[in-house]
Amino acid sequence: MRLAPLLLAAALCAAPLAASANPDFWKQEWPRTDFSRTSIENWVEIISGGPPRDGIPALSDPRFMEVAQESRIGGREPVITLEIEGARPRAYPIRYLTWHEIVNDSVGGIPVAVTFCPLCNSGLTFDRRVGGEVLEFGVSGKLRNSDMIMFDRETESWWQQAIGTGIVGVHTGTELRQMPSWMESWDEYRSRNPDGLVMAEPDYNRSYGRNPYSGYDSSARPFLYSGELPPHGIAPLARVVRVGDRAWPVARLARAEEIREAGLVLSWRAGQASALDSQSIARGRDVGSIRVRDGDGTDVPHDVLFAFAFHAFYPEGEWMLK
Repeated sequence: MRLAPLLLAAALCAAPLAASANPDFWKQEWPRTDFSRTSIENWVEIISGGPPRDGIPALSDPRFMEVAQESRIGGREPVITLEIEGARPRAYPIRYLTWHEIVNDSVGGIPVAVTFCPLCNSGLTFDRRVGGEVLEFGVSGKLRNSDMIMFDRETESWWQQAIGTGIVGVHTGTELRQMPSWMESWDEYRSRNPDGLVMAEPDYNRSYGRNPYSGYDSSARPFLYSGELPPHGIAPLARVVRVGDRAWPVARLARAEEIREAGLVLSWRAGQASALDSQSIARGRDVGSIRVRDGDGTDVPHDVLFAFAFHAFYPEGEWMLK
């Protein structure tokens, strides 16, 4: 696998830290984190992804603009769409989330964290309210099973992004409520929501629109991952649709275009570029857009992530192969 410069730098930084990952080691960097409370059994699973805490800067209180005013985003570029009753729809472009990974926002009176882990292709939106307190999330710089570990600034507990669960600190075992959101093309979003909003470009010096993980989702193996590979001959970086502890291969869904199973309606539509393929996100190969609804047509929380990540976090999960 040919690593892009960002991945190569992270690999060089992470290599010496993987073997020494243990609570005492991490306490030096995280003196406020309560390491006596954790669900981690093997601390070697926790490694540095390269950047330090906040080296990937999460965003808070982002600016938004009218859909009609946005001219920089390519029509096939992916965005995470959040539609909450009583609020104008919002789109969070992956061209920005690739470089920031977390956006702390408030929509319709609900404090949310819109998250994207490029190494797992996991894009999830969470309610930030926990026990009557509103948390603000940052990027820890740590990985587990190649997935981003978030932290909250209030207690500096660590949270696993792919499952939205506290894994270290006072919030160990706490599950964030996942909000229904989905990834679709910019063209799809603005066609359906001409009066909607889109997150404006952040005030950082980043190459927005460029994919620093060029060719990643065509790789034979995940980056910084040493766990078991998925069963059934499924490629580690094949995309799957996760709902609860079930996973549907996107390849199966793309062939059928619609699947009705387990009380759900999963639909696939061509037109969305992969954010992890070509150097330019807008030119990525077509991986399609996916919606998941229940029998009443209500959107259901789900994720479209790589198969290896589903297997790592849901080892007893059900594979919906036919």
